[in-house]
Amino acid sequence: MTEEQLPKAWTELIDKLSFMPAVIKAIEKIHDTNWSMDLSRHDHYEMVYIKKGTATFMIDGIDVNMVANSLVIIKPQKPHKFIVRSENCELIVLYFTLRGPKEGVSSHASLKDFVEYIEDESVGSYIYLKLGKKNDIINVIKRILRERMKPQVWGDFLSCLLVIELFVLLSRTLKQEWEQSVKNRNLKLHELLNVAKEYIDQNYAKELTLSQVAKYIYLSDSYFAHSFKDKFGISPKSYILKIRIEEAKELLENTDMKIADVARSVGFSSQQRFNDIFRKYTSVTPLRFRQTKKQEKINRI
Repeated sequence: MTEEQLPKAWTELIDKLSFMPAVIKAIEKIHDTNWSMDLSRHDHYEMVYIKKGTATFMIDGIDVNMVANSLVIIKPQKPHKFIVRSENCELIVLYFTLRGPKEGVSSHASLKDFVEYIEDESVGSYIYLKLGKKNDIINVIKRILRERMKPQVWGDFLSCLLVIELFVLLSRTLKQEWEQSVKNRNLKLHELLNVAKEYIDQNYAKELTLSQVAKYIYLSDSYFAHSFKDKFGISPKSYILKIRIEEAKELLENTDMKIADVARSVGFSSQQRFNDIFRKYTSVTPLRFRQTKKQEKINRI
């Protein structure tokens, strides 16, 4: 088959991948609670799949609780140890590296070299996945183990294809988890912003600041301000002022309260600032607004 006849997917794979994943070792283990290990670190990636039982991985100072059908990928040079929590724990371990275009060249580059949508800060020292019993990733891991433990004709070639398939499946699964995580965060943020808006509606007459509202829903000032404007089309500060001016218009039109009292009742500590903001939003002074509304009522009689 000539280069022109190669499937497009293969051509893209060759062109885009600077490093290919290669399994160094694949082993199956069964441990009980009497087993222990010292803190370990090595130059390759380590992928551990829990077939049965429970355990805790201590990875770079973080405890990762593992259950049946869960998987963790530990990055190179990250200190880790494994503690069995159940009576028996069955697991499959794959040690792999990322080989460069030249034979024998290895890379300790970030996981985004084979999972393109993952960013370094998002990955940290490890990746954790909880898989379903019939997940294709589990089947491929088991097939890689079989090929490594019992070499057969074309075994190396098939192992290479299986490793590529494994990381394609991992990419898809991680992408789905990331998208779901973003969706969940967006749903929570949507609820928090509604809470913030309601909080402003109920407390606009107090000395309310952007920081107070952001703190109320446990967001930073800048993130809250940006998210609020994205959702409601207006900044929190402008919204607070808008609510105050709308309430002031209601009081000016329907009560005989002094303008200074109106200003204080809607949250302005200074009548001068109230006058300036009111004129900015309505193009008239509070006094002129009141006079105009009174004249309109007289005209309707």
